[in-house]
Amino acid sequence: MEIILSDGCRLSARVWMPIDANTDPVPAILEYLPYRKRDGTCARDALTHPYFAKRGYACVRVDMRGNGDSQGLMEDEYTEQELNDGVEVINWLAAQDWCSGRVGMMGISWGGFNSLQIAALDPAPLKAIITLCSTVDRYADDIHYKGGCLLNENLGWGSTMWAYSSRPPDPALVGESWRDMWLERLNAQPFLPATWLHHQQRDAYWQHGSVCEDFGAITAATLAVGGWGDSYKNAVPQLVENLSSPVKGIVGPWVHKYPHFAVPEPRIGFLQEALRWWDKWLKGIETGVENDPAYSVYLMDGVRPKTWYESRAGRWINEHDWPQGPTPKSMYLGQGNTLNTDPAQINDILSSPQTCGMSSGEYCAIWLGPEMPGDQRGDDALSLCYDSEPIAEDCDIVGAAKVKLRLTSDTPDGQIAVRLNHIHPDGASTRITYGVLNLAQRDDHANANALPIGQEIEVSLNLDHIAYRVPKGHKIRIALSNAYWPLLWPMPDASTLQISQGEVQLPISPHGADDERHF
Repeated sequence: MEIILSDGCRLSARVWMPIDANTDPVPAILEYLPYRKRDGTCARDALTHPYFAKRGYACVRVDMRGNGDSQGLMEDEYTEQELNDGVEVINWLAAQDWCSGRVGMMGISWGGFNSLQIAALDPAPLKAIITLCSTVDRYADDIHYKGGCLLNENLGWGSTMWAYSSRPPDPALVGESWRDMWLERLNAQPFLPATWLHHQQRDAYWQHGSVCEDFGAITAATLAVGGWGDSYKNAVPQLVENLSSPVKGIVGPWVHKYPHFAVPEPRIGFLQEALRWWDKWLKGIETGVENDPAYSVYLMDGVRPKTWYESRAGRWINEHDWPQGPTPKSMYLGQGNTLNTDPAQINDILSSPQTCGMSSGEYCAIWLGPEMPGDQRGDDALSLCYDSEPIAEDCDIVGAAKVKLRLTSDTPDGQIAVRLNHIHPDGASTRITYGVLNLAQRDDHANANALPIGQEIEVSLNLDHIAYRVPKGHKIRIALSNAYWPLLWPMPDASTLQISQGEVQLPISPHGADDERHF
């Protein structure tokens, strides 16, 4: 199928729909991506869209302008052109004889991003979305910058996307024009990392497409899904907390994949959950989905460190009152590298070698092999570490820990990485979660302010959201480093930090049997 836009550009689409849709119109579900549908996503499409089509939906998988078998050129990710094209596609779908006029949109990663972004433009036919492994803030929580620190994933993803977008269209679909379309595409292909590096603070470039700028713009019912093994985990609780439209959130143990075929297991019946969402908001069927808990997460049992897990033990729990919860438990950096319940004054020097971070794992695990953070003892040896006593009872950490530090720097710039680790009785160290901060962006990410050399300052940062149980008899560790290669690009100058105080606020949230959920 071809969709002809108002400027004449032809977008290529593949459609799955009930055989009687022309006489009995059905809602449409759009997935809108830059990856070629004929091969790039055909395997996962076959695992997903036919399921909905058999249950009364027209699923439409569209190649974006300048990609796959579609005409035109792509200049960047999430451009105004891309989003406006998406709105046109939604309006076109709603007007077809086989469509009931109600449209949903879904996608993972890029498709999860633009589902949110197009929902924020509020096209009238768009009634519901399902966004997976996405973000609400393109600067602070994508593959470009984290805590204001430059991520090396810019180069990895930038080169991957260059390869994807450089692929030719299929002659079987576009005919003899395929070569001219391909050459035009190659000649206009942007080197995206160069653009991203020109915007090292959170400016208008990053504000565009960041739905956190105005959560209220989204009126479509939103189901947000993520995985603890993925880099895009923070958006789910943020959407649940901030959207005023109907919203639910689910986070499992998974990497960057759809939950019905993701690892680590356990998987869930994602297609069945999605169908409940579509049936309610696109067909008006009473599925009860609106009564589901606002936020359901997989509370992972503490495990020994490995670079890959086929499965994770644990259980599903409900956060009925998210984001409300118990008061965080504060622990403090103490003398002798201890982590205590009482504030303390310390005088510890931090000067990590650039090799600190080699056990960090991939920034975004996507099921290519040993991508997860392994045993942290190597990185811990290059960091300042503060350990608790063995804990007296199981400790469920659910949410985002917050860290406050008082420190002094000998250079005008610097970075700090904070890891929350689970220490086993034999000393093995499992990374629970982490956060990083560009110290020049300690006040906000829109401005860089040089550190006052030799002057003590206070900084704070949030660690990534997590749900993890540390078993009784084990220890909790806070590990500080001012290098985290290869995740973070190094600062221009090697720095030495003097740490004088530190506090970590742990979101400890006990859960009983009444809080469990079963998918």
